[in-house]
Amino acid sequence: MSDTPLIRTGLVSISFRPESPESLIEKVVAAGQQGLEWGGDVHVPHGDTVRAEQVAGWTRDAGLDVAAYGSYYRLAETEDNPDFEAVLDAALALGTDTIRVWPGRRGSADADEAYRTQVKEDARRICALAEPHGIRIGFEYHGGTLTDTIDSSVELMTSLELSNLDTLWQPPNGQPEDHCQTSLRSVLSRVSNVHVFHWGAGFRERFALKDGVERWTRYFQILAEEPKNRWALLEFAKDDSLTQYHEDARVLADLVAGFG
Repeated sequence: MSDTPLIRTGLVSISFRPESPESLIEKVVAAGQQGLEWGGDVHVPHGDTVRAEQVAGWTRDAGLDVAAYGSYYRLAETEDNPDFEAVLDAALALGTDTIRVWPGRRGSADADEAYRTQVKEDARRICALAEPHGIRIGFEYHGGTLTDTIDSSVELMTSLELSNLDTLWQPPNGQPEDHCQTSLRSVLSRVSNVHVFHWGAGFRERFALKDGVERWTRYFQILAEEPKNRWALLEFAKDDSLTQYHEDARVLADLVAGFG
């Protein structure tokens, strides 16, 4: 990667769970993108190092990079939660330097101080496990977790000054534009990758990215205030359409062209 901070583009693989890894790699190459965040639920299951090595090889052979490992590890949870060691093993086999994790399974309004403390303690534990391998941890920025509000996200990140801990960012669903910009600025110094989409209030209210160019131009302008190597990763296209994904990829390439 260049020494100059830049933004590369790719796809979050769980956007198209029914597609095989081989098919997704072909689609990303055809879209002119540079990499994938491989998901830990279907495409590269947690702990399956044989599969991870296979997918990593296919990715590299196609001239792409592994942007991140999108795990479904939830901090401070024990039920229906993979062992972090299995997550780490898969990430190492993939050859990525970033693991996405979820900061709990409770929204901030439902999380008491004891739960927040448990989440932070677990964050410290997994960061310590990942650090010797040169792997960074990135929080999912999402409703139903401790990154669901600006205040909660800021408190979480400022109280965890860990050298290999970042946060991802995506526009909070259904929030007005000024709120989204404020949320981005509030964690800007810690933002690693961004998940790119243009949605309305709900998960199924999706629009073409071309309709959100003005909004995303402002987000990339804000990101440029803290330049670093980042991935801008498309997630969940309108109507789950691969054709729409390819159109969105062209729009995203134009968007990031002026920002690194």
